Amino acid sequence: MSPLLLAIGLYMAATVAIGLYASRRVHGAKDFMVAGRSLPFYMNFACVFATWFGAETLLSISATFARDGLSGISGDPFGAAFCLAMVGLFFARSFYRMNLLTIGDFYHKRYGKVVEVITSLAITLSYLGWTSAQMTALGLVLYVLGGGAFTLNQAILIGSVVVSIYTLFGGMWSVALTDLVQTAAIVLGLLLVAYFLAGQAGGAGKVLQQASEAGKFRFFPEGDAKVWWAWAAAFITFGLGSIPQQDVFQRVTSAKDEKTAIAGTLTGGFFYFLFAFIPMFIAYAAVVIDPAYNDLFASEDSREIQRILPDLILKRTPLWTQVLFFGALLSAILSTASGTLLAPSSLFTENVIQPFIKHLDDKHLLWALRTVLVLFSIAATWFAVNSTSTMYEMVQNAYKVTLVAAFVPLAFGVFWPRASTQGALFSILLGLGTWLAMEKYLPESSEHPWAIVPPQIVGLGASILGMLAGGLLPQWIPSVHLDDEEFQQKQEGRKSVASH
Repeated sequence: MSPLLLAIGLYMAATVAIGLYASRRVHGAKDFMVAGRSLPFYMNFACVFATWFGAETLLSISATFARDGLSGISGDPFGAAFCLAMVGLFFARSFYRMNLLTIGDFYHKRYGKVVEVITSLAITLSYLGWTSAQMTALGLVLYVLGGGAFTLNQAILIGSVVVSIYTLFGGMWSVALTDLVQTAAIVLGLLLVAYFLAGQAGGAGKVLQQASEAGKFRFFPEGDAKVWWAWAAAFITFGLGSIPQQDVFQRVTSAKDEKTAIAGTLTGGFFYFLFAFIPMFIAYAAVVIDPAYNDLFASEDSREIQRILPDLILKRTPLWTQVLFFGALLSAILSTASGTLLAPSSLFTENVIQPFIKHLDDKHLLWALRTVLVLFSIAATWFAVNSTSTMYEMVQNAYKVTLVAAFVPLAFGVFWPRASTQGALFSILLGLGTWLAMEKYLPESSEHPWAIVPPQIVGLGASILGMLAGGLLPQWIPSVHLDDEEFQQKQEGRKSVASH
């Protein structure tokens, strides 16, 4: 076994050990889903940062920047950072004060069981692409490091088993503790790798100069209206479509108090935005060091550009740099993958299964959570094995669902007093229906003159119209809006396993 593979193996074993240690703090569903709402600022900050800093940031977004410049990545990090800023400024306080366990609980309290189930299903399905992106990245790293010891699909399977094990036992406590260690590994590792590669490329100034001369710092796109709409759609899809996501909600509401939730979200988002430029610098340094990497941009398989950084590190850097880079890479993947496994499992169990099963106490809910987590891990692994999209594309496609089906009922439910159950249902049906119809008949790739606006933006517009119409018209569908006392009774309906 090579020294690099040994070091990576030990690191993954340590991560699993930390996750298993965290299981000692799990005494019920609340501990599993939101760490008992007890995380201090530094842990909450690390959790929020790790929400986005995953495989797509290190491998896919960085390589996309090297190919297309800033105009090619309007969705992430720009839209993603915008999302966290919006959540911190406008949603974190409401989420925390409502004492919710999942984002689906908001829809239940504001609109009733039917809207809760529909939106929770949509959000759960949206995680399939995002989780699969992390599984693909983890498998790719293990495959490269394994040197042919196993196939790519076998490597994806190995990675998914590792993530599933430590998330299965520790839940949000596993995510929080491992995120803390992994954030430190990411920051230290990438800064040292960037410093080393800058020297190999002739200095940071040379890398930045060449990137500037090649037009990589041009933020706005050049082209016709369709190009501009595509650029704006990527930003909006990430910036708004990721707000009603369970993992963002979970990491925000796991803070020990409201002030910590807001501060942790804003600082975590700001740090993510700044630090996301480090992988971009490293990727462009790779092109400066070896211009042959530009050939990958012409490949018919769009996933090929994701090979830039792993190839460069393995072929042109010493062992210590390889250990730091792949340690940081695995840290980023593991921290994001664990969150994207826990989030849909929590949401589906609490807001799709639980409403239809009476007398499901906390102990059995915890068993259900873990069972769903295993099943979702299997589904995401299967999707990862069969997908040919880049990680950036997989993540962006995931947020289209929540943009057209969940964002408008959430935003209007928080800020518009006339938002009603009827309006929420109209919004969901019109948003989803319009988006799916556009994807079928006027997709973004279509050359039809009417296909200027991307389908998800049309769907978002229809979703807003549905909410307005449903709220302003006579209420043919009765509204369901639980007050705090009624909702608290629902939350306290399950006794903690610790009290048994």
